[in-house]
Amino acid sequence: MSDPIQILNDKCVSCGACVKACPFDAISQAERKTIPVIDLTKCTLCGACVQACKFDAILMQAKPAADANAIAAYKDVWVFAEQHEGRVQSITYELLGEGRKLATDLGCRLCAVLLGHDVKAAAAGLIARGADIVYAVDRPELAFFQDEPYAAVLVELVRRHKPAIFLCGASTMGRSLVSRVAVPLRAGLTADCTGLAIDPESKNLLQTRPAFGGNIMATIVSPNARPQMATVRHKVMKEAPLDLTHQGKVRIEEIAFELLASRTRRVKFELEVETTLNLSEANIIVAGGRGMQKPENFAMLRELAGAIGAGVGASRAAVDANWIPYSHQVGQTGKTVCPKIYIACGISGQIQHLAGMSSADIIVAINKDPEAPIFKVATYGIVGDIMTIVPKLTAAFRAALGK
Repeated sequence: MSDPIQILNDKCVSCGACVKACPFDAISQAERKTIPVIDLTKCTLCGACVQACKFDAILMQAKPAADANAIAAYKDVWVFAEQHEGRVQSITYELLGEGRKLATDLGCRLCAVLLGHDVKAAAAGLIARGADIVYAVDRPELAFFQDEPYAAVLVELVRRHKPAIFLCGASTMGRSLVSRVAVPLRAGLTADCTGLAIDPESKNLLQTRPAFGGNIMATIVSPNARPQMATVRHKVMKEAPLDLTHQGKVRIEEIAFELLASRTRRVKFELEVETTLNLSEANIIVAGGRGMQKPENFAMLRELAGAIGAGVGASRAAVDANWIPYSHQVGQTGKTVCPKIYIACGISGQIQHLAGMSSADIIVAINKDPEAPIFKVATYGIVGDIMTIVPKLTAAFRAALGK
């Protein structure tokens, strides 16, 4: 058959079981007695409809086995070097530290990919952090991040040099970018990894990440596609040490002008002024939720954060109420953080929020509701009025720290 999946008209009884079974709404049925239709632009060939059909009326082609020779052509471990205005972000150094372990286990090179403009100094810094090769694309059009040209350039570089593993930070930029790279390459992609390792037998990348809101840890393998792609959470891996004696090469890659085209353009850039630490960099986070009652009360969280050197986070409820900007949102639809200490103030602890912060080493929950779900994951819980407890904590920390 020409299509990878099709419904056999002579066997289909129009029961509609396949329509209900499809998790991607890829099968539709105009009327009860008509043959269902599969939308191949939505179908992922997951096979759920095949299993649901009791009449063997759906035929799906078997996935071809991986070509061993094609897989073997892919070598090296690549790290996407995220930079802003020429300054490489710390998540890149964490990836280089972990990438070095993977490259050693595979007996291959550790490489960094750097896109931007006037990036010569940044490229040298990546060599000092352990990169054997830095593939750099230095063009004015790449001076600041844009999804389309960055993705198009990375796809071209991957096809040109064939890395076995491609790692990217699970940052705002990384999450926006890496899926655009994985789709045209038809590569497997695992998001928000907290652990990476090489299977000693198959040499496949073992990608470990929290699943089901952090209740279990899943290890994912992509044996039939290259490169093996993963985004990695910030602050869960050690940075590669600075070694000015390390030798490496910087290769300036030529890219066709057509790849730099974008349907959008940056009109202006407004820097958000924040007096506390960036969430991605903070080892301590003080976060507020609906229990803060109004935006003015976030001032007391900023005071507490200032006293202990913390960043300020928020739940989706607080962000949706316009009490605090979206850049502070922690959770499934916000940032995933992994600080040493997470202080949740007036946050009930819904599963969407827990998915973004449950990996914290210590969780302190403050809530007046003793039945709040947040207490089930908290290391320490304080039941009481936030408006009274938080100022007392701030005063106690200032006294203890001499501030």
